[in-house]
Amino acid sequence: MLDPMMTTDSPSDPVDPVPTEPADAGGGGPLEPVPYDPTLDDLVGLPAEEVLEKKQSRAGRNLPAAIGVGVGLGVLIIATLLIRKESFVVLVALAVAVGIWELRAALRNAGVHAPLAPPVLGMVGMLWAAYVHGPAGLVVAWCLTCLAVVLWRGTGRLDGAGRDVLGGVFISTYPTFLVGFAALLLAPEDGVGRVFVFLITTVCSDVGGYAAGVLFGKHPMAPTISPKKSWEGFAGSVLLCVVGGSLTVHLLLDHSWVIGVALGVGVAVAATVGDLMESLIKRDLGIKDMSNVLPGHGGVMDRLDSLVVVAPIVWAVLTLLAAKPA
Repeated sequence: MLDPMMTTDSPSDPVDPVPTEPADAGGGGPLEPVPYDPTLDDLVGLPAEEVLEKKQSRAGRNLPAAIGVGVGLGVLIIATLLIRKESFVVLVALAVAVGIWELRAALRNAGVHAPLAPPVLGMVGMLWAAYVHGPAGLVVAWCLTCLAVVLWRGTGRLDGAGRDVLGGVFISTYPTFLVGFAALLLAPEDGVGRVFVFLITTVCSDVGGYAAGVLFGKHPMAPTISPKKSWEGFAGSVLLCVVGGSLTVHLLLDHSWVIGVALGVGVAVAATVGDLMESLIKRDLGIKDMSNVLPGHGGVMDRLDSLVVVAPIVWAVLTLLAAKPA
């Protein structure tokens, strides 16, 4: 929820034109950012504690649509992993391409006209490099993508070029570089199991935090960023992540449940940080959702926010603690 006392860039503020890549006129399509309208929010201006109390009596989202979309996406992800794991990389690439489009469109509200082609092409290169060549390949591909952003934007006028380049580098890093760690998870022989551990524990964070927040939430965690998020919800996220991490690491990877406990705590913290980070971005840009392409969820980036931050944590924990002996 947006704080009405916080200054944000208005979508109507004038921006510097970029002749090489003009901003598209907002048509209100499914991939366009959903603007925040305080007049339609009956929680605006309330203290964080009252927001949490009201949220106990209502879910805050279209649950039937959210569950239906979530189940559909889950089936699609499981199918790609079980049929041929390389197809999961293709699915990730398609999702991140939509996320890049959403994030780039959202940044236009702040007058940032980030290039589109270099991050999208770079994302494909990063996923391939990570899957085939490992961490070094991912880093090299990210560096080349950032260089391409500079060269691409440098072909036009210099007005606002620095701002646009920084926006392009930001998109090339979040979510593009971070999602490359999902390809790193998938690459090993037990990669499918590692990806399942990654996805299941992240879902546990979302479900545990949501359920505990709705049922027990009383103490806001970050009221200036997201008044709906509570410490009780975070505790539920940690608890369910520890359970999910312990079970999946032991059953799917045949490693000690202690590794799953460490993984679960890391996932809960990273997922919460990722969620708060995107809330802060949306607050600053004056939008409610990145788009409305996923009913009950918002945009693709509204679902990837936790996943892209969790992926490096899961990769690091499993690489350091769950490596197979030589």
